[in-house]
Amino acid sequence: MITMLMALAGLVLTGAAPSGTAKHSRPLVSAPSRRVATPKVELAQSAEVRRVSDWIAASDDNGALPYIVIDKKNAALFLFDAKGQALGNAPVLIGVAVGDEATPGIGSKNLAEIGPAEKTTPAGRFLARYGWAAGRQRVLWIDYATSVALHPIPPGANPKERRRQRMLSPTSDDNRITFGCVNLPAAFYDKSVRPLFLKKGGYVYILPDTKPLETVFPQLWVRSPASGAAPSG
Repeated sequence: MITMLMALAGLVLTGAAPSGTAKHSRPLVSAPSRRVATPKVELAQSAEVRRVSDWIAASDDNGALPYIVIDKKNAALFLFDAKGQALGNAPVLIGVAVGDEATPGIGSKNLAEIGPAEKTTPAGRFLARYGWAAGRQRVLWIDYATSVALHPIPPGANPKERRRQRMLSPTSDDNRITFGCVNLPAAFYDKSVRPLFLKKGGYVYILPDTKPLETVFPQLWVRSPASGAAPSG
């Protein structure tokens, strides 16, 4: 993706993770080396990911479209087809700042005007579709109004920023390095995400950093098989 595209769409990444960010070890199903050229790692779904994905499948909240669940705390992405079948997962890079809201008007700001606390990946339910960005490139917009998109690590990234190494590290604390966009491995994007979302788009559910799940997803209602009661949250 060219420099102009990244600058105007808010896709440029910073060089360092914020200080004081809590460390989270990714739950792995299998854990071979995370720094090999073409890693093959299966990321386990957290309890929150399972709650949200089960609710989506049971309620058809995705409206017969494919969907993605992003676990910001563990910097992990989980891909599902329209019927709720899990298709794969991948580590991701997300916004520098911990937070669940996008700053009002941030989509119209120049990158130089965006402060560290504003570089958040907003939580919520988004109808993601491919659309045009600067340079006549098509990108998967999660939220066009706030310039949040999902795309691979830019091929021309500064090697000193060690973006790939950050993405593949065993913990998620160093994965907070973007202006708010979600970056994922190019191979997974090209082979799994793009073909599924290119024609009609799909939904992206981004789990919160600090808010309760029910606040971000008001219709979330998972019942206990034993009692039929909804969890207190």
